[in-house]
Amino acid sequence: MATIDRHPQRRTLRARALAAGAAIALLAPLAACGSDEGGVPVLNLYQFPVENLQNVVDRCNQQAAGKYKIVYQVLPRAADDQRVQMVRRLAAKDDSMDILGMDVTWTQEFASADWIKEWTGADRAEIENGTLPGPLASAEYEGKLYAAPNNTNVQLLWYRKDLVPTPPKTWAEMIQMSQQLKNEGKTYQVVTMGAQYEGLVVLFNSLVASAGGKVVSDDGKTAIMDAGAVKGLETLKTFATAGVTTPSFSNALEDDVRLAFQNGGGAFQLNWPFVYASMQSDAPDLAKNVGWARYPGIDPNTPSVTTIGGSNVAVSSYSKHPDLAFEAAKCLRDREAQKYLAINAGQPPSIEAIYDDADMAKAYPMKDTLLEELQNAAPRPRTPAYQNLSTVVAAQLSPPSSIQPQQTATDLKKSIQDAIDSKGVLP
Repeated sequence: MATIDRHPQRRTLRARALAAGAAIALLAPLAACGSDEGGVPVLNLYQFPVENLQNVVDRCNQQAAGKYKIVYQVLPRAADDQRVQMVRRLAAKDDSMDILGMDVTWTQEFASADWIKEWTGADRAEIENGTLPGPLASAEYEGKLYAAPNNTNVQLLWYRKDLVPTPPKTWAEMIQMSQQLKNEGKTYQVVTMGAQYEGLVVLFNSLVASAGGKVVSDDGKTAIMDAGAVKGLETLKTFATAGVTTPSFSNALEDDVRLAFQNGGGAFQLNWPFVYASMQSDAPDLAKNVGWARYPGIDPNTPSVTTIGGSNVAVSSYSKHPDLAFEAAKCLRDREAQKYLAINAGQPPSIEAIYDDADMAKAYPMKDTLLEELQNAAPRPRTPAYQNLSTVVAAQLSPPSSIQPQQTATDLKKSIQDAIDSKGVLP
């Protein structure tokens, strides 16, 4: 069996982005290959840019020994653009689509539209075996499995150890520490994502989940906005108006936050683990003084709950070779592939046992905290109308300083119900 080269040249975050952009330029507009190549069935994998994913594809193709050939069709970098391209092709029943690399928020939508095939029998058992429960839940719809978790992610609290010897456990404690640093004339800001986009929805969802609340019913059909959701709004409002954010908070995206903290502009950062590698390469002196901890919670006696990220792989309902596509999809997300991409592409694995491997420690020194959060991470509201829901939630929460908790909750409940019912929101 062919193996993956485990020592490709490492690149900085900027170089990775440039390389991925070049790959898109070479492949756009996407033109899927034919259904066979020299008598070998071609399986088109549509997925966002992932550094070194081609090495995984090559390994699976060698392992297939001529049974099939996977061709990596690189989607745009932006999640919205990825989804639009996939939705258009799937709605047209494009039979050149075989394997789909999907954002975790798309499972409900794609499954409800019958665009992806259910994983059953031995295939389902193989995927469920050893996969973390949070990622697995993101691949389910109405009790059935429609995708295989490929990687996962949660945000952590990053803090300056030279400013804060002990990390805060709650938002209230973090705000208090920040205000104290401010009074002492020290670096004090809490930097995180507050722009009107999915990052703000993720922030809100984590606050609601940490407060034990719900935005949508378990079946995804009814807007709830219970007391926990109101508590989440109260916490977000308090944070946005406490004088501890940067002036750019309401416009900040992930990379803006990374750069602000990396350049010495914050005492705390709430962001995904990708910031660690960036600090090591671009700000090594600062990195020596940066620690990590669990995402802050609401109640000091209750562990925080963080929104889960990541991606899943699914088999298109229109594939000409569905059996081979399932086989190939399993290879693309197996233990070897996930460990390789964890170390060489910054994608935390969805298979729990990989975190115990010795060579994970260098790439993920924060892996124990990451795994602890992943054990009880929260999915985003699971509804086929998630794209609509996310649009209206981001709009009504922006800017966070304007939130009026009880009134905003009432308005959100109506808007979310309209979104679920597909009223007045463009997909």
